Amino acid sequence: MSNRVELRNISKSFGGISALKNVTLKVMPGEIHALVGENGAGKSTLMKILSGACIKDTGRIFIDDVEVYIKNTYDSKKLGIGIIYQEFSLVPELSVAENVFLNQLGKAGIWMKWGNIRKEAEELIKKIGFSINPSSKAGDLSIAQQQIVEIVKALSEHVRVLILDEPSAVLGPQEIHKLFNTLERLKKEGVAIIYISHHLSEVFQIADRVTVLKDGISSESLPVSETDRNSIIRLMLGRSLDTMYPLRNSIIGEEVLRAVDIYLADKVKGVSFDLKSGEIVGIAGLVGSGRTETVRAIFAADKHKKGKIYMSGKEVQIRSPWEAVSIGIGMVPEDRKQHGVILSLSIKNNISLTDFKGIADHFGFIKAKKESNNANGLIDKLAIKTQNENQEVGDLSGGNQQKVSLAKWFNRDCKVIIIDEPTRGVDVGAKVEIYNLINELSHKGVAIMVISSETEELMGICDRILVMRNGQIKGELVKNEFSEEDILRMSIGAN
Repeated sequence: MSNRVELRNISKSFGGISALKNVTLKVMPGEIHALVGENGAGKSTLMKILSGACIKDTGRIFIDDVEVYIKNTYDSKKLGIGIIYQEFSLVPELSVAENVFLNQLGKAGIWMKWGNIRKEAEELIKKIGFSINPSSKAGDLSIAQQQIVEIVKALSEHVRVLILDEPSAVLGPQEIHKLFNTLERLKKEGVAIIYISHHLSEVFQIADRVTVLKDGISSESLPVSETDRNSIIRLMLGRSLDTMYPLRNSIIGEEVLRAVDIYLADKVKGVSFDLKSGEIVGIAGLVGSGRTETVRAIFAADKHKKGKIYMSGKEVQIRSPWEAVSIGIGMVPEDRKQHGVILSLSIKNNISLTDFKGIADHFGFIKAKKESNNANGLIDKLAIKTQNENQEVGDLSGGNQQKVSLAKWFNRDCKVIIIDEPTRGVDVGAKVEIYNLINELSHKGVAIMVISSETEELMGICDRILVMRNGQIKGELVKNEFSEEDILRMSIGAN
């Protein structure tokens, strides 16, 4: 069988830095081909070249054995290439239906048949097992729902090649199951699928072959059935990964934060919990269970209707995120692009945002040398891949943007740090670095709350796990009680 896609000896440089070096990738029709590698390895750049968002320097592209020249996204769409980016490209002010058919509006003539458009969008959403109102504004949807709309948008264009860049990063177990069913159906229809993921468990579950990129150089493609997790990690990192999660020997101290009977609209319904110094507490639950809404209420990013918050036994009134920060609470949000970092600012400026006092003199003027040294110290500590501290955060890979979002709070002397999806879109090597940093913070006495859709991650780093469903805490497990099955049962109400 001939290849649907062949990228042959593709090279690309940015400002003298080589992102891709003679990369070759071959994908057959009806194949799910996994593309893995560390952040900054060149995966997204390679796919941007195939989708027309980026122009290659050298190399050749073939579709069904015919050489093609892709100069823009219009060229790639004409060839039947669809891409779902890690960072969403929806128009927030448009409806779900308008976003789904955005690239096709006007094809039916000068008069828009809005009823038909909404109906078609609804049918496509239902076809992959979801229910989202096609008239809803895209900007009002949850992150998971926006991802579903992105997938439906790509499928509406009848693609022959589908590229998915970290599609499961914001989805819960049930949503991922439905996504995989959809990919299996497309595979049977002969679609060539390129699947970028940091979750190696997904690679072994869904992919037929896997190619590893390391420092812009591609490995040979391997049949998934003929390799294993450690072999792939060795190709990605150039070394084996002995321990994923750090040993927990933190000394857990006195209560630092206590939330009592927190209510937020109809999303959080009477949530109570406590956090102790040096403790890492996880929140598990399906998408829509109220996990993110609970911590946003604590941080005052959303105003809670009812409930009390105590810091070190004293009741506090937190009316804004600024007040939360001023009493020692930091938060790394789920959506780093919108809420975690300012993409147009440098790494240095982003890090400084949380603690200008620490880099200023007595008169309030910033000491440039101190700010630069402080930023570079955190860049080294978090192993952020960058040219220097002045590089714009928007120019970094997704995983390195996440590290900057974390670095902001490591820069400040917080008593409590809330981290929502700490390793979303982060490669396996960077995950280990982040887990070690979280562990290190807890050793310094910081109370840490982690929300994650990855149950294994929570079990690996936490001392306790709270399980949420329908806006309420439905169970609590301590370290020696952790069980993936029990957490899932509590999450879906089957316990």
